[in-house]
Amino acid sequence: MKVNCFATLAAVSMLSLGLATSCASAGADKANPEGPAPGVAPAAATPASSSKVAAQPAAPGVFYTEGGVAIKGTDPVAYFQKGEPVRGKSEFSYKWGNSLWHFSSAENRDLFASSPQKYAPQYGGFCAWAVSQGYTAPIDPNAWWKIVAGKLYLNFDKNIQKRWERDIPGHIAKADKNWPGVLNKK
Repeated sequence: MKVNCFATLAAVSMLSLGLATSCASAGADKANPEGPAPGVAPAAATPASSSKVAAQPAAPGVFYTEGGVAIKGTDPVAYFQKGEPVRGKSEFSYKWGNSLWHFSSAENRDLFASSPQKYAPQYGGFCAWAVSQGYTAPIDPNAWWKIVAGKLYLNFDKNIQKRWERDIPGHIAKADKNWPGVLNKK
């Protein structure tokens, strides 16, 4: 994955520090009431009350996606609400952070929409252990995850999860230092 925009990297960095809620330099199209140009985040966000995709303004972040869907379509709010991964549905979608997020319910979608940084996985949803080692790797959101200090961390597989659990605070500290610089190593 190539990062095409310095503003996106700056926003990712701000996200990892928990300081940003939007990035004006990401190119929101405030002049177009019909919506943004393709590839540009809309200027305003409201959760959709129907099955249409809701959108978030110029959100910071680069996220692990497959087919443009974040964390393989797993509902990020469910980890916090149910204590387990739950498959999201495309009818409850939300566009944020240059990715499409799926949710198991409209309620979960709306919770995410009101505070995406609270529910989005750390390190863009890439494997937390890999980021601590200085690179990115895919994840298995349905099996290998942990909430630490109110933040969601995902891992590649059971063996990597065991490695990560040997020193969670140490790996988080390393990953925090490495993120988002690891995105340039691809």
